[in-house]
Amino acid sequence: MIWRDVVRPRLPVVERRRCDRHLREGEPSLDRDPVIPLVPMASGRLLVLVFLLHLAVSQRFASSSSSSSSPKVSLALYYETLCPYSANFIVNYLAKIFDDGLISIVDVDLVPYGNARIRNGTISCQHGPYECLLNTVEACAIDASPDLDQHFSFIYCVESLVLKRKYLEWESCFSETGVGSQAVSECYDNGHGQELELKYATQTDSLEPPHRYVPWVVVDGQPLYEDYENFEAYICKAYSGEPPEACSGLTVITNQEKESNGHVSYAGEMIRASTVVENDKMKIKMVCDSHHSSAHNDQRGWKVSTVDPKDQALFQENNYGNRDETEVYKRIMGINSFHDEAFECGTDVQ
Repeated sequence: MIWRDVVRPRLPVVERRRCDRHLREGEPSLDRDPVIPLVPMASGRLLVLVFLLHLAVSQRFASSSSSSSSPKVSLALYYETLCPYSANFIVNYLAKIFDDGLISIVDVDLVPYGNARIRNGTISCQHGPYECLLNTVEACAIDASPDLDQHFSFIYCVESLVLKRKYLEWESCFSETGVGSQAVSECYDNGHGQELELKYATQTDSLEPPHRYVPWVVVDGQPLYEDYENFEAYICKAYSGEPPEACSGLTVITNQEKESNGHVSYAGEMIRASTVVENDKMKIKMVCDSHHSSAHNDQRGWKVSTVDPKDQALFQENNYGNRDETEVYKRIMGINSFHDEAFECGTDVQ
């Protein structure tokens, strides 16, 4: 094979003659060997280097473009504001993705409803009325500040106070984060916050499989069960593009549901008040009822305190939870929430 056979494949004789007939007189025939200009060796090497550099840049750009066009991984967190395990996950785990760069491949959906229930059109929260208030406040913050960085910073601030048992100071988070207090206040007062909570209730109750506890973390539609603290590894595994550096060394240990490790608040686990009479004095006993398994159908943990006679009427057996009773409870116990350090579901305290 000669050079011109590579450049111009041989045509059938008839076709070649047809092409040759169009040549003007004196014009060289295509059958003649072409004159190849001599290129200096140094220039040839330079051209090769330029070509290789162009190829490398093109491949790098194509890889980067492919990675950036890959769909983000969805992460949904179903939680309740006064659950210490939810607060711990938000503050000490979820917040990390904003620092290590993993947020660039994740769409985060925060759903502050948790194990609440709806009775006669009224939402009843697992940790009492104040949790309902903060659930609604955080829902309003998400609605008023749709930008994830903004509303997450507010939620992070509130949940940090929950961990410190200073959540009554939650309004300080407005000035600390820049989220508008007026918009959130109007949302809460005009009933829009209640509408948001009902929407979150529908979203939570529609989960398949149904949520059993909080925090309930779902990555690309798959619940992580009690391996939720390892959520970053699941994100990296689900991402179809070039993984960011934060994914280095992360491994999904198991895809199977794990047994309870106590780092969750189960749905159906409610705290209620019970009254006892000892030595002619009425006392209030806070008990934790658990119904998530037959092995935990008992009353675990209680705190006893003397009740002033004027408050006795507010504490009837199995009748606890309205706002008046909450204020009395706070005064009697000297604490601010159901999930206070003095009392927590799953912990025996006497």
